[in-house]
Amino acid sequence: MEKVIIVGTGCAGLTAAIYAARANLSPLVLEGHEPGGQLSTTTLVENFPGFPEGINGPELIMAMKSQAERFGARFSYAAIEDLEKADGFLRVKIDGQWQETRTLIIASGASAKWLGLPNEKTLVGHGLTSCATCDGAFYRNVPVAVIGGGDSAAEEATFLTRFASKVYLVHRRDTLRASKIMVERAMANPKIEPLWNSAPVEYLTDAEGEMRALKIKDVNSGAEREIEVKCVFVAIGHTPNTAPFRGKLDMDESGYLLQRDGTKTNIPGVFAAGDVADHVYRQAITASGQGCAAALDAEKYLAACGAE
Repeated sequence: MEKVIIVGTGCAGLTAAIYAARANLSPLVLEGHEPGGQLSTTTLVENFPGFPEGINGPELIMAMKSQAERFGARFSYAAIEDLEKADGFLRVKIDGQWQETRTLIIASGASAKWLGLPNEKTLVGHGLTSCATCDGAFYRNVPVAVIGGGDSAAEEATFLTRFASKVYLVHRRDTLRASKIMVERAMANPKIEPLWNSAPVEYLTDAEGEMRALKIKDVNSGAEREIEVKCVFVAIGHTPNTAPFRGKLDMDESGYLLQRDGTKTNIPGVFAAGDVADHVYRQAITASGQGCAAALDAEKYLAACGAE
């Protein structure tokens, strides 16, 4: 019987692991099939407190993992597949095997939706990103492109005008799906140029492998052209990694876990932290804060059950 199982090794999961391990709960941390979360594909993180010169995403993740291991956290390259509530404990299916635990902290994050264009994965961190808040400041006084037509795209395009010299807003329709206020705000900004009825076709790179331009196609005429940009921000949404919990845990219409009274879910002993429940902030530091809260909530739950 485990005391704490933690799902995910992004900032939320690793912070939860540090706190749970320091509380002598010897947490078992499931790394899943994509260890490290979204930071594992981020080249430079400049907004995580304590690193005035910035730190590489994978380096930050490895440091947090080492910190958790130092206090007794155990890691397994395994993925959760199912969850069942039992009498006073939980049963989780891990790579085909059932395991019992008193508490479960779900910090499995959310995966950015991509376009599926060639070289997409290799370009992430080299002029391709899904987070304007994270990476916008790297692209001062240069042209960039945002792909999408919803609130996220309009909001990211508006945010990027603080840094970029020009923001192309690429959308396959002739109107945005975003809310009226977001549309008005974006369209009123002189730095934003909408490219209507346009679909991305190819990312073009320079000799160093960095983003040079985006090739787009007019969906009506089929005509193609290049727009010179230093970065492409893909803003077509995220998918929360909650598939194993469908029908078991309460979620919103997009599949994000619903929290109550802190990080609690509708099943006692199950807690949610980070991007798996947060579709508003989606930052490394907010995920870490929620990981801390989830570990404290789990510790309090165990104490109340007499299972510490």
